[in-house]
Amino acid sequence: MDNINVLIIEDILEQSDQLIKVLENNNYNVAGVAKNYTEALKLFYEKPVDIIIIDVFLDGKPDGITFAESINIIPHASKPFVFLTSSQDRQVFERAKLTRPFSFLMKPFNELEILYALEMAVEKFYEQTNVFFSEEQNTVISNDSLFIKKKNSLKKVSLEDILYIEVEERYCNIITEKEKFVILISLTKISDLLDKNKFIKTHRNTIVNTDKIEEIILADNLIILKGNHKINLSDTYKDFIKKMNILS
Repeated sequence: MDNINVLIIEDILEQSDQLIKVLENNNYNVAGVAKNYTEALKLFYEKPVDIIIIDVFLDGKPDGITFAESINIIPHASKPFVFLTSSQDRQVFERAKLTRPFSFLMKPFNELEILYALEMAVEKFYEQTNVFFSEEQNTVISNDSLFIKKKNSLKKVSLEDILYIEVEERYCNIITEKEKFVILISLTKISDLLDKNKFIKTHRNTIVNTDKIEEIILADNLIILKGNHKINLSDTYKDFIKKMNILS
């Protein structure tokens, strides 16, 4: 499980230091701090970034908005972001709003505002609203990661690292080669959100990452995954084998 990478775009040292303190105290990773538009674009493309906190004004110019406009027009480049500002100019707000920020926070900010804004940004960006405030789920699923709520922070698990998923009452156990994660979500819900060409049901209580299958033993109704994990294969779900090249 990895910490979420947050890029800070803020030109006032005192405020960027305050943001760094809030993030690091809540187990977020600061991917970098940019003081202007050029630095922001450079860090955005060089560093792994999951969420961005953007000051609207950089050196007196609304370059934070310009940065948001820039990443929005590039296919597959955009990331969830939130704006910070002390400006009360309505025209500035209207321009910023067109970039579809996921929160618009007024300075001075407080710790909870920042933490809630980050959660909302992830939920809204991946179109799974109110997940982290729900009693039925604590995980947002993107096309390549799980974003899991842990106390006041979010953690990230890459989908490509998942071996299999098994249900246990209202929870799902996410099994990777190194760790096991327990998330509050039904197997049906997580199945609906995952790529069905890659994550296949092999039993009514189990979903397997087909990229991790090393052997299928039909005589024993058994699937061997990387790391010698053994998973039962139900007769009901054998049809997926026809699409695979690793028959045994």
